[in-house]
Amino acid sequence: MQAVTVRDRAAGLGGLSLTDMPHPHAAENDVIVKVCAAGFTSGELDWPGTWTDRAGRDRTPSVPGHELSGVVAELGYGTTGLTVGQRVFGLTDWARNGSLAEYTAVEARNLAPLPSDVDHVVAAAVPISGLTAQQGLFDHGRLTTGQTVLIHGAAGGVGSIAVQYAHDAGARVIGTGRAGGREVALGLGVDVYLDLENDRLEDAGEVDVVFDAIGGEVLDRSAALVRAGGTLVAVAMPPTVRPEDGRAVFFIVEPDRAGLMDLARRLRDGRVEPIVGSVRRLAEAPDALGPGRRTRGKTIIRVAED
Repeated sequence: MQAVTVRDRAAGLGGLSLTDMPHPHAAENDVIVKVCAAGFTSGELDWPGTWTDRAGRDRTPSVPGHELSGVVAELGYGTTGLTVGQRVFGLTDWARNGSLAEYTAVEARNLAPLPSDVDHVVAAAVPISGLTAQQGLFDHGRLTTGQTVLIHGAAGGVGSIAVQYAHDAGARVIGTGRAGGREVALGLGVDVYLDLENDRLEDAGEVDVVFDAIGGEVLDRSAALVRAGGTLVAVAMPPTVRPEDGRAVFFIVEPDRAGLMDLARRLRDGRVEPIVGSVRRLAEAPDALGPGRRTRGKTIIRVAED
């Protein structure tokens, strides 16, 4: 089969290349997925799991990509809950070969059924951002109806999904980002938008939850905005400044079939819409994802038709 691989950590995005790889093996409780569409995050090349397995052994050439949508092609021994031919979407394992390939092996628990009326391109754009939004806002932030949430990066990949979840939950949503993201964020459900280049962050006032997908100075300044008993949730980096009378949480998204199934329902009902930029073929992936190829919205690699 063909796959996009990385071999040299120092080469960064410029080291992506199209390679012939052996067909993956289905271990116990695994699913072999025929990949129809795949998502990629450039930060993956900084993750240890891209380069070594869980025992610390080098595993290059490795296949990046941790979001996928496709069709079950094979079931490993003991796998239950899914069937061959079923449409699925979800996350590939952090320390195994990923989704930028014609086929990939995934733990069955990391996948959920995909409704027939949800396009694979759309589904491949949301597993990480959707689960991050769910877990950050509700599991860690404990956001409830009527509360106020401040979402940094409201027009970005993760932030835009978080805005839609928070708005749907009945929260008052304040979004931040660059000036060019204002109309996008307002269209997704933001009540107030602050341009971080021209507006004062402190004008947001006190909030119950801060959901930060930016990090740095913006994250540090946000701690003072969390009201007593509130929560600062960070996904880009651990907070170095904590709220005076609140909680600070940094987390890494976890696979969750129930969360994926909720996300699938939202996609089907139009309650969540990812911002998809360009859609490219697998052979075009090294160029499309390479250095200097940034586009508004997430680049999705269409590997095969359903």
